[in-house]
Parts: sequence; structure tokens; C-alpha cells
Amino acid sequence: MSLLLELAGNKAKARAAAKELSVAQLENLIAGLNNALEKAKEEEASKAAEQAEKSARAEEIANLIAKSGLTMEEVALLTTPKTGATKGKTVEPKYRLEVAGEVHEWTGRGRTPKVFQEYFDAGNSRDSVEIK
Repeated sequence: MSLLLELAGNKAKARAAAKELSVAQLENLIAGLNNALEKAKEEEASKAAEQAEKSARAEEIANLIAKSGLTMEEVALLTTPKTGATKGKTVEPKYRLEVAGEVHEWTGRGRTPKVFQEYFDAGNSRDSVEIK
């Protein structure tokens, strides 16, 4: 690749390198470079059209926001996804029960632990073990 860059930047070096090639090889090289040039132009035009389309959409959205009376900051705050507030965080226990000198705690979520279930089955209420 550095050879092509060197030849593209210096006409004398390009002519000197061309002397080593036959006419058919030069025509093939020119055709290949013209093809590469056309593809590069198409890609550049495509990127420019895409950028223009994005700019037009952004302008349209900005106009809608301005008409709504909101600011960009308010829209950003309202549209940012909320992170999982409880995901991965520990929850404070809601119930505490002491059995045979051993303290058992339960958040009240999920399946009822056996110790608490036995306590409730004995006729006791959840209010009696609720941490206040």
C-alpha cells in the first residue's frame, strides 16, 4: 500500500514505475484504478446522502421537541432507560423470627422459609414477626 501512496504523490516515480509494465498491464492497472475510483465516489456519495438524511431527521425531531414545549435535556431525562433498581441489590429483611436461640430473617419475597411456614402453620400471624 505504501508503494501506491508513494506513486500517487509523485508523478515522476509513477512514470518510472510505468516504464517497467507492458501496455496491456498499464491498461489493466488503469481500469482497476478507475473501477476503485468509481466505487470510492459511490461510497462517499452514499455516506453524504446518509448524513444528510440523518440531519434532516434530527432537524425534524428538534422541531417537534420545540413545538412540544420540552427542552432537549428534559427529553433526554425522560427517554433514558431506567436501570434495574433492585437487580443485584440486597433487600432488607421484613420478618424476623427467633427459634431456639437462632435468629431467622426473611425479606417476604419468594418462597416462605420452612421455619416461618411452621410458625405460621402453628396459628401465628405474619404481623407478629414483622420488623417494625
